[in-house]
Amino acid sequence: MNFSFVDTLGGYLPPQNISLISQVHPPPTFTQLKPSLIEGLPDGILALIAPVVAYWTYSSFFHIIDVYELAEKYRIHPSEEELSRNKVTLRQVVYDVILQHIIQTVVGYVVYRIDPPSTIGHELNFMWHMRQWLPSFVPNVVVWFMYTYLWPTFRLVAAICIIDTWQYWLHRYMHTNKTLYKRFHSRHHRLYVPYAYGALYNDPVEGFLLDTLGTGVAGIITQLSARESIFLYTFATMKTVDDHCGYRLPYDLFQIIFPNNSVYHDIHHQIWGIKHNFSQPFFTIWDRMFKTEYEFVEEYRSEQHQITLEKYRLFLKNRKAAKSKNPKIGLEASTSVQVSEIRVNQDMEESTSEDTLEFEEKKDI
Repeated sequence: MNFSFVDTLGGYLPPQNISLISQVHPPPTFTQLKPSLIEGLPDGILALIAPVVAYWTYSSFFHIIDVYELAEKYRIHPSEEELSRNKVTLRQVVYDVILQHIIQTVVGYVVYRIDPPSTIGHELNFMWHMRQWLPSFVPNVVVWFMYTYLWPTFRLVAAICIIDTWQYWLHRYMHTNKTLYKRFHSRHHRLYVPYAYGALYNDPVEGFLLDTLGTGVAGIITQLSARESIFLYTFATMKTVDDHCGYRLPYDLFQIIFPNNSVYHDIHHQIWGIKHNFSQPFFTIWDRMFKTEYEFVEEYRSEQHQITLEKYRLFLKNRKAAKSKNPKIGLEASTSVQVSEIRVNQDMEESTSEDTLEFEEKKDI
């Protein structure tokens, strides 16, 4: 398959006949099918494929970092916590995520078949109508820029806000309603220590309502084009994976730009933080407005960073010992020390509740 840049390049530069939007009568429309970004692959189908590919690719990136211990000093939790505290296997997580991807792809394909195909040839006509609402001194090129860049950006931002609103209130309701929590949402909270593959580890019903339906509604309300949908769905998927990655990587743009990041969401997965930080996946506005944001986010971030640095020094020390002596002995010593230290910190927490569901049922709502 070849990228059809020849067909799409003209959309990024002002057309030569842009003066037509200043005439008295609206320009005629010559509607035709819009060329695909990838020849032979409709943009609507690409919008279904891209988020799935992005999910497994980006998750695998963090999995490689985890397996080969490439960023130990940036972990939020020591690796042993993932094994000792999580209540579900990686195999089950992968199975459930695949199921959710199948559901969202089938639903998306049905919508794709219902939607009319994307067309071009009406751009000048639309800009002419925009022109009627603007002062005459506004240059035509500004009108073109508004139509080509500002209007799509506005729709994308609006869609992001809708997704955040949808997910905050449904997510919060899943916690305040004991029946819904026990039946659906408790599955996701089997991951006390989140990792990338588990970003979409949900009950299928919750996954459909929270992610598939919420994102789809946002796209429909804002009337996103197929290409805008490709960007939004892929971007939102990667952001969700990043929120569950378990790392605070220094040059991670998701974590730099958005306050709702991996540390922020990690707090929500802890027993003591489960009634806080419901906002996802982009901003924290709703948490702040309704006083559900955890008060000591920065303190937790600093504390976990210090724990990670101490574990990292121990990791380097034992790796050096393993290289100079018997590798097996060095590895066993490292694991033994780390597990012992982790257990001291976690004994009180684990004895309080076997899992998050039990904790939820005991709390007053």
